[in-house]
Amino acid sequence: MDPEKAHEFAVSSLAAMGRITPLCRVLEACSKLSGVKPIKAFGLEFPNAVGMAAGFDKNGKAWPAAAALGFGHVEIGTVTALAQPGNPKPRLFRYPSEKAVINRMGFNNEGAVAVAKRLSQLALPGKRTIPVGVNLGKSKVVDIDQATEDYLSSFKVLASYADYLVLNVSSPNTPNLRELQDEDKLRQLLGAITSANVERQKKVGGKALPILLKIAPDLSFSQIDTVLENVAEFKLDGLIATNTTLARPGYFQSVNQAGGLSGRPVRKRSTEIVSYISKATHGKLPLIAVGGIDSAESAAEKLDAGATLVQLYTGLIYKGPFYAGVLARALSDRQK
Repeated sequence: MDPEKAHEFAVSSLAAMGRITPLCRVLEACSKLSGVKPIKAFGLEFPNAVGMAAGFDKNGKAWPAAAALGFGHVEIGTVTALAQPGNPKPRLFRYPSEKAVINRMGFNNEGAVAVAKRLSQLALPGKRTIPVGVNLGKSKVVDIDQATEDYLSSFKVLASYADYLVLNVSSPNTPNLRELQDEDKLRQLLGAITSANVERQKKVGGKALPILLKIAPDLSFSQIDTVLENVAEFKLDGLIATNTTLARPGYFQSVNQAGGLSGRPVRKRSTEIVSYISKATHGKLPLIAVGGIDSAESAAEKLDAGATLVQLYTGLIYKGPFYAGVLARALSDRQK
C-alpha cells in the first residue's frame, strides 16, 4: 500500500478503536505492567517509558487508543497555528531493507483551533490514563521573523488541552524552520513562550505547563551547548532528541530523495546527542529520546545514555501497532 494511505488507514482505524472505550480499557489492562513504578518526569507520571512520537497522530484523532496499544504517553502534532496541506505528494517513502523512512510531509494538519476543538471533546488533562503532549510548529506561510507570534497563537489555543507542550524547531521540511535553533531567534521564542506560560499559570492556577524543545540530530556539539544555555536560562522542562536528519549515511548516499531521514540510520547520532546532553547537564534535564528505536537493545541504549523516556514512530511501521507494549515490557524487566 502507498505509505501515506497506509498511515491514514492506521490513524482512522485507531480513531475508531478509541471510540470503543470498553475495548480500549480491556486492552489497556492487558498491557499494563505489573510491579513497575511509574516514571516521573517534568511533573508528570508515565506508566512506562515508551511513547508515540509526534508525526503519527497529527490532528489528535488516534491518541485515545494509544494506551490500549501499550504506550505510556503520546505526542500529537505537529500542529501549526494555521491549517495547511503540507508539501506536494508523494512525500513519504519507505526503505524496508534499512528499516528507515524519508518524509517531507511539511506539517500537514488541520490547524490549532480544529485540533483544540477535537481535544476539548475528548478526555481533558487529569482524566486521561496516559499523558498527552502537543507538538507545536511554525505555519509555513508565516515569515521566520514572525515565528514567535505564530507559536504564541498555537500555545494560547492548545495549552489547556495538553499535559505538556513541545516546541518543534527542528523539522527539515518547513523552509527556514531550523533557523529557530540559532541563539537569537531561540531566545526570542523561548522567552515569549515561557512568559506566556507564567501568565497562564497565574490565571488558571496550579502548576505551569511543562515546556520541552525538540532539536535536530544535525546540530554540532557547540550548537547544542548554545541550546542548553538557553534551556537553562528560560528553565525549560526537558528536551526531545532528536528529529529526522538531513544526513545521508551509508546506503542513503545514493538515494536522491529530499526530506528528513528517520529510523535505524539515525540511531547512532541520536544516542550520541542524548549522551552528550545528559553529561553536559549532569543528568538533571529530562530527555525524551527518539531515533532508530526498533528493539529492546536500541531503546535500552537510549536510556543508558541518559534518556528518561523514549518515543517510537518509524519503528512502529516495521514492527506493528502492538510493538510499544512489547518494548515497554522488555524495558520494565530492567527495573525489576
